Amino acid sequence: MRISIFGLGYVGAVSLACLSRDGHDVIGVDIDRDKLELLRAGKTPVVEEGMVELMQQVAASGRVSVTTDAEQAVRDSDISLVCVGTPSAANGSQDQGAILRLAEAMGRALASKTEPHVVVFRSTVVPGTVEDVLRPIVERASGKKDGVDFHLCFQPEFLREGSSIRDYDKPPFTIVGANHEHPVERLRALFGHLPCKFIPTSVRSAEMMKYSCNNFHALKITFANETARLCAALGVDAFEVMDLVCQDTQLNISRAYLKPGFAFGGSCLPKDLRATSYLAKTRDVELPMLSAILASNQEHLALALNKVLASGHRRVGFLGLSFKTGTDDLRESPLVTLAEQLIGKGVQLSIYDPEVQLAHLLGSNRRYIEQHLPHIGQLLQPDLQTVIRGSELLVVGLSTAEVAEALARHAQPEQTVLDLVGLANRAAIAAKVEGLCW
Repeated sequence: MRISIFGLGYVGAVSLACLSRDGHDVIGVDIDRDKLELLRAGKTPVVEEGMVELMQQVAASGRVSVTTDAEQAVRDSDISLVCVGTPSAANGSQDQGAILRLAEAMGRALASKTEPHVVVFRSTVVPGTVEDVLRPIVERASGKKDGVDFHLCFQPEFLREGSSIRDYDKPPFTIVGANHEHPVERLRALFGHLPCKFIPTSVRSAEMMKYSCNNFHALKITFANETARLCAALGVDAFEVMDLVCQDTQLNISRAYLKPGFAFGGSCLPKDLRATSYLAKTRDVELPMLSAILASNQEHLALALNKVLASGHRRVGFLGLSFKTGTDDLRESPLVTLAEQLIGKGVQLSIYDPEVQLAHLLGSNRRYIEQHLPHIGQLLQPDLQTVIRGSELLVVGLSTAEVAEALARHAQPEQTVLDLVGLANRAAIAAKVEGLCW
């Protein structure tokens, strides 16, 4: 293919070298003439393992050219990869000056181009940038329409400094956020040979997942470092501990728990987080991230409370009360806390949970519910249908087939369902279904 790459920094230079190596004709575009002179001489503008040899090779192939003329580069190529920088501004926001100027130039170039052109934004941008900010600029400057005369899409990159060529050749996946099939197929032809999944998605999801990935990486590094600080204070080998943590690929290093849902609770997570924070304080160790987890969890609970109260409904049914479907454990259940708060606000509750039977509750589990919901016996209902039909709003905390089917059968259009579990059959439910934050 004929490819133009805008921005010859770290990502752009590596992409130029690898695409040219793979047989494509590549035009490198940058406003920095020093970078262009280095490329013309077969030298690399970035220090990276393997780049010196690879740049010499591709420069000698005759498949690489460089220019400062953005409009000519668009006219002479079929696909443009935009890799310009989006650094932080002084207030922490994203400085999009370079990519906005480039969008304007790209629009002017497209004005005189007859065949459809694919513009692939690879620069990290906040969600909504491509569709709400860049597309109007390109359309206005070109006088043409996205999806008809040209195609805009977003493809996040996953190149780590120090191993970028290896990462280019073996990425974790290829993500393409697009609104039309044409750019997806062009990028599949370009990158589909790589040994990974090729996943088309929405533009906004692709933009957001790049931030989510980087935030997750930062989270993991911070978790390991906070664990190490506490281990050092306790005389424990942090490397041995983290190695043991990583041995668990069922829960720790897996998809487990990485799905939007309701607040966590139960007899383990809250108490162990509190114990960890207290232990750190007794050793004068600061653990800002771990210490903030319970506060963040409380914000999630507050979100549910505010949603129920904002609805204005006074008759509320709970489908579920325990902290996890399939158990009768009520200790530190966020549903119990939510029920307690709603009762305090004068809301009339009725509760259905087939696993929770007062006569069978024992020990600390019984003491906890007697302390937080002393009149629970008057709230519990044995019949699911009765709770559904007698409520204006239903809080769904049970992810069972019985609950999903009952909602589809009995919920009415005038009712509201607050879905805390991610109901799979939302379309079959006549009531208005709202997720907690989805």
